[in-house]
Amino acid sequence: MALRRVWGLTRGVETWEFLSWLRCRAFASSAAARERCEALVYHKHGEPLRVIQLETLEPPQLGDSDIRVQMLAAPINPSDMNMVQAVGGNEGVGQVLAVGSKVTNLKPGDWVIPSDTGLGTWRIEAVGNMNGFVKVPQSIPLLCAATLGVNPCTAYRMLYDFETLKPGDSVIQNAANSGVGQAAIQIAKAMGLKTINIIRDRPDLQQLVDSLKSMGADYVITEEALRKLEMKELFKQKVPRPRLALNGVGGKSATEIMRHLKKGGTIVTYGGMAKQPVTVPVSALIFKDIKIRGFWVTQWKRHHGHDLLQEMICELCDLIQAGKLRAPVCTKVKFQDYQTALKAATTPFISSKQILIM
Repeated sequence: MALRRVWGLTRGVETWEFLSWLRCRAFASSAAARERCEALVYHKHGEPLRVIQLETLEPPQLGDSDIRVQMLAAPINPSDMNMVQAVGGNEGVGQVLAVGSKVTNLKPGDWVIPSDTGLGTWRIEAVGNMNGFVKVPQSIPLLCAATLGVNPCTAYRMLYDFETLKPGDSVIQNAANSGVGQAAIQIAKAMGLKTINIIRDRPDLQQLVDSLKSMGADYVITEEALRKLEMKELFKQKVPRPRLALNGVGGKSATEIMRHLKKGGTIVTYGGMAKQPVTVPVSALIFKDIKIRGFWVTQWKRHHGHDLLQEMICELCDLIQAGKLRAPVCTKVKFQDYQTALKAATTPFISSKQILIM
């Protein structure tokens, strides 16, 4: 496979390598101390454990409108692994170390998260334009800040933008134990909504069910139980049929949650973990007028701009500070042990998100 051009890690210079996950440190030389960056680099696509290697790079210089950020923590998301297997850390939280002469909205000591993908967050230091970052309060937990920019934003927008929901309404979602799923449970709870959460059967099923319910999940159902008659009783006696379905799996799972939607409802696809297409029955379109939509939070951020993103981040941080939104189940891993984190991130039924701690 031919290499594609990647911009951003070396400021103003085009590079033909896939670079991400940088860790910077000072190396002493005979002339003077010179800052260098340790980087987890991949020069070709493939299985992460085989193609990612530790190298040393020179960090970019600080421009007038740039800030230098010391990364504190960054998660390994499924999308990150797919990019390596097919192009690298898209979210995390850092602390501002220095600012350029034209930077007025940030100062050293502030916590920031990237406003877009492509920064390469799996590193100790990063340099980027001030408009490429959003300030977050230091009063929120580190893991909440590190995992704020992708999954909670995705869940928030899907719950607010596709159907006008009111307290008492219900939402159904598959991949309920994913980062988006866990965020959707908590944000929906804060909105007064009921959630029907679909997960795959697994050896530690009850433990996962208890964990999701502790976050506010109303109903947790396996993929197998979703196809049984008990679902009709659920909608008759306990909860109204949902107007909104969130699909992060695709394939049969998407078809099944679509089948339970109320007439005129909407299914929003934000992921495809099953790597199978979404099949829509003709009856869902003709007789139930189901709306089929898609959502990609990166595109939303690019289309709506910095101010609306900052507004959403502030609202999510308010939920965190109110105790209504917490980080997904996480495992903290030292940067040096990145191979352990990569292995866990690609292991089936590992519900804990791997967080690289710099």
